Order: sequence, then structure tokens, then C-alpha cells
Amino acid sequence: MLEAIQQFFNRTLASSAEQEGPTLELATAALLCEVVRADYHHDRRELDALRGMLLRHFSLDEAAVDELMTLARQEVEHAVDHYQFVSLIKDRYGYEQRAELIRLMWQLAYADGELSPLEEHRIRRLADLLYVRHSDFIRAKLSVQEALSGTH
Repeated sequence: MLEAIQQFFNRTLASSAEQEGPTLELATAALLCEVVRADYHHDRRELDALRGMLLRHFSLDEAAVDELMTLARQEVEHAVDHYQFVSLIKDRYGYEQRAELIRLMWQLAYADGELSPLEEHRIRRLADLLYVRHSDFIRAKLSVQEALSGTH
């Protein structure tokens, strides 16, 4: 599997492939995949929302995003913990970017029209690991709820 990940980044993210460990894109996608799989139900709407997020936030074509999603899901399934992903994101993302990542997690959690307590717990845990303040965790949740209800 590590060879498949390395080949992917050699083809699509040549400059990132030089570093050891996961790239920032893979780390971000892996944490977003954690939210999608938190409730043990892979809803098509959540997967489509994840795909759209990755297309918007990274300079990759659709085929590369599909492959990135596959690799991120595999990585998450085989990861013992989130340390490698969280530490890379903490090192490379500023606070605002980490808070924005939490907002994206909320969007994913609500993509299927309902929020599972398991999804909320996973986002809270990841927010803590990423050192995102509780007030910003709540603000992101409320922002997504407002946007969905149309009262934004």
C-alpha cells in the first residue's frame, strides 16, 4: 500500500513526494475521511461532499481526487492513531486553516442531513488534537447549521 501512495504522489504531487510520511493533502483527506466513517455508515452524499471539498481545496484533477480519496480511506483504515496526520497539519497549517478544516468536518457530518453523535464526538476529538479552541469548534458548527437552514 505504501508503494501505491508513493506512486500516486510521484504522478500528481511531485514536489510533495520528496518528503517522508504523508503529504499535507493526504493528511487532510485522511482526517476528513475519519468524519465520513465515524458513524460506520458511508452515505453517498457524504462521499460526494468530501470529493467536492478535495476538488475545491487542492489543485488536483478529478481522477487524482478519486485516487486520493481511495488512498486516504485505506490509510485511515490501517492507521493505529491520527498522530502522523494531526502532527503534519499542526506543523503546516496555521490556526485559521485548522479552524477551517474543522468547519469542513462539520459540513461533511451534515452532508447526509443528520448529525450522528459519533460524528460530533470525532470532530470534537480532532479539534482538540488540532488545538482548535472550543469556541471556534462551536462557532464552526453553528455556521454550518445556519448555512444549511438558510438563515445565514
